[in-house]
Amino acid sequence: MKLRIFIPLILTCITAVSAFSQGQTGEVLVTGKGIRITAGDLIPRTKAVYDSVAASIAAGRSQILSGYLAEQLLETEAKARGISVEALEREALAKVPDPSAEVIQQVYDANRAALGNKPLAEVRQLIVDFLRREPEQKALQEQTDALQKKYSLTLLKNVNAADIRPTDAIARLGERQITYREFTEANRLRLADAAEHVYDDLHIALEDDVLYALLALEAKERNTDASSILAAEVTNKLKTFEPEERLDLEDALRRRLIAKYAVRYVYNRPEPLVLNVSVDDDPSFGPAAAPVTIVMFSDFQCPACARTHPELKRVIAEYNNKVRFVVRDFPLESAHPNAFEAALSANAAHRQGKFVEYIEILYRNQEVLDGASLRKYAEELKLDLAKFEAAIADPAAAAEVRKDQAEGRSYGVAGTPTIFVNGVKVHRLSAPAFRDAIERALKK
Repeated sequence: MKLRIFIPLILTCITAVSAFSQGQTGEVLVTGKGIRITAGDLIPRTKAVYDSVAASIAAGRSQILSGYLAEQLLETEAKARGISVEALEREALAKVPDPSAEVIQQVYDANRAALGNKPLAEVRQLIVDFLRREPEQKALQEQTDALQKKYSLTLLKNVNAADIRPTDAIARLGERQITYREFTEANRLRLADAAEHVYDDLHIALEDDVLYALLALEAKERNTDASSILAAEVTNKLKTFEPEERLDLEDALRRRLIAKYAVRYVYNRPEPLVLNVSVDDDPSFGPAAAPVTIVMFSDFQCPACARTHPELKRVIAEYNNKVRFVVRDFPLESAHPNAFEAALSANAAHRQGKFVEYIEILYRNQEVLDGASLRKYAEELKLDLAKFEAAIADPAAAAEVRKDQAEGRSYGVAGTPTIFVNGVKVHRLSAPAFRDAIERALKK
């Protein structure tokens, strides 16, 4: 789950004119034995993604600039008033009233089935958060608009201009000029992350074209057709018919064909940003000297973490002792009120050697993570409850979680789960993506 990120509208004249070169129709994207795919060979769906790369990157840069300028406005106002940025945001949000009991009841009645027929008391806060979301965004936007006028924020140059230089001023905030260099240095992680998302989308689309081409080659060699190969290699091998099983079989077929035909993606893609992601002294599994280290920033109340954790563990198991897995805390307290105490409890269980068993219980019971339940789970694992509660109350435990959060933010973590493989962020949370990331790390 992502943190609640407000992207304000800063002077709508920010446009998505790209400073990046657009690929040519004849650009070679993929090569291999008997395979050569150019931009002109792409199926329409993939071609649309390919053609939109430059514009998508430019739009992302413009959005990041908008968010950065809003941050500068808030920091300027907070400094002038001698308060924190968080206090400023609370001022804006305090103007939004809670929905009435009648409206909450109406939403509950209309969505009871979708809410799992849970009692209103159990889902009330979820409904309140939903109903407040839009008016809160409006309140934050109004605050940004007011500060924009107060400090005469002005855009001076398009951040995506082809001729932009590091020393060029791109905005003026009061008497202060913000240069292109300042913007790019302050937003290095955000800019890299946004670009990598765009190229990941292109790579995903290209994989379909590659698989079609490889199946055609393989069908010709076997004197059959592509559908027969898929039936033999995937459909006929299904046992449980679970989506994960089909995905694994399709991924295995793709990997075999890529290896057999020596497929290489040769399109012009920037190297991913490699960060020095610390493992700190957090719970880890696998040899410390393993060639691959995976760090997952997790929130035990986050549904996406609960889905991702078993998939990641399953893939890691395929690589025996080649992977070390480290779990770091990143509770999203604004979205998950029980996440911080859940992190403290997991670390308390870790002190008694039951971290794995305890977090499995947390992921299975994300809707019941109140203090009493967290202690009940410890009791089920036969932990020493006195030591468990003392560990939770230890100020050093909270400081350790805060340290994980702070370091996560320094790596650009804005939501959970966020996963790094040897310092490279993984953008797709799927078994094939985890395998790809591990394989790339093993080759370096």
